[in-house]
Amino acid sequence: MSSPIRIAAVSYANTFPFVYGIENSGIPGSYQLILLPPAQCAVRFAAGEADIALVPAGSLPELPEHKIITDYCIAAVSEVKTVLLLSNKNNSEIKSIGLDLESATSVRLVKILARYYWNINPEWQPINIADYKDHSGIDAFVVIGDKAIGLSGQFKYKRDLASEWQKFMNLPFVFAVWICRKDLPNAQIRYFSSVLKFGIDHIDDAVKKYQDAVGKHFDLDSYYRNNIDYLFDQVKKNSLQKFLNFVSDIDYC
Repeated sequence: MSSPIRIAAVSYANTFPFVYGIENSGIPGSYQLILLPPAQCAVRFAAGEADIALVPAGSLPELPEHKIITDYCIAAVSEVKTVLLLSNKNNSEIKSIGLDLESATSVRLVKILARYYWNINPEWQPINIADYKDHSGIDAFVVIGDKAIGLSGQFKYKRDLASEWQKFMNLPFVFAVWICRKDLPNAQIRYFSSVLKFGIDHIDDAVKKYQDAVGKHFDLDSYYRNNIDYLFDQVKKNSLQKFLNFVSDIDYC
């Protein structure tokens, strides 16, 4: 009996349509699905503990041999709503930023925006965002995923990082992509792409299944249709490459 395909997927609401497809499309054979924060998906893949993984775009330079697969990703062509810089100060007043380390993409994105778009040079402090009230000396916080939904109303200024990238580069932003180990058979890759398409084609069903999990205060249907863009087209591939070029610059400095 062949070993199950190990799939690491992000545990946030933006990934639920993909999870729905994996769990309900009738994927043949055995598979093992594990849901993790974005950065941990990359860690599992790097450790050889996942055959397929949805990983933060910002983690790609650090990962061992892999290939980007499928026609799907986690991206935004307007506000994403769940990747935010929260602060009670204007950009020009921000001297320190607390970083939610669950996503390498958001950390690197805010550093790129700070240097090349906002023209500020803050001190960076990795913190546990759940304890942000214990860090009263920090001027702003990067908050991602479902946590951003609950915290955004507690600050005077809310800057959507996807929107900021779009204003800076006039391009959509790609937060995460699917990758696999290089020896995974092409037939399995093609089928996995069809599994993801099943989930995207059944967003209504995904909303019904997961709305209660995120709470009635957050309109999951609107989020999927207006804030998250799942198609990994050529424009998004170009944007991803520009982002990775910036990443190499800020990591080198």
